[in-house]
Amino acid sequence: MTDPFDQPERIARPPHPAGRDDAEIMAECTLERGRVGGPGGQHRNKVETAVTLTHKPTGLSAQAAERRSPTDNERMALRRLRLALATHVREPVPDGDVRSDLWLERTRGGKVAVNPDHRDFPTMLAEAMDVLWAARMDVRRAAARLNVSRTQLVRLIAKHPAALAEMNDARVKRKLRPLHP
Repeated sequence: MTDPFDQPERIARPPHPAGRDDAEIMAECTLERGRVGGPGGQHRNKVETAVTLTHKPTGLSAQAAERRSPTDNERMALRRLRLALATHVREPVPDGDVRSDLWLERTRGGKVAVNPDHRDFPTMLAEAMDVLWAARMDVRRAAARLNVSRTQLVRLIAKHPAALAEMNDARVKRKLRPLHP
């Protein structure tokens, strides 16, 4: 039996921008509304239902215009912005056990349990990407730090094609081969 005092102490990190609450992210964004043509009927062409969110600290933006409701489009644009933040914004990762409470809650026995449509997905993706960058794109080392299998880590990232492309671009720059799920 292992002594609980032998376990490395978990290091708390501030939340990644993708994992902040809606009000915090919206406070850092400019919101633009506009009109968009296309299917959706006459109502869609008369009302400004298209929404673009621009995250001022990073310059990343996301838009949504597929719904007739500006509220629905704002919700979808925020979701897309979270995914963009998770994919393109890297936060420093100190040495030690940096797994968040969410990560511990969503992983069991080396497996990651999160659906790409779930609200927690961008936060989980951001955490995985941050640790992978801290491990200098060494998937085996990053997976060990996150206490998941290498395959599970790659599959998590591959659930968002833009994140997989970002990871593979970084791997190629380091003269490592691209990974495929």
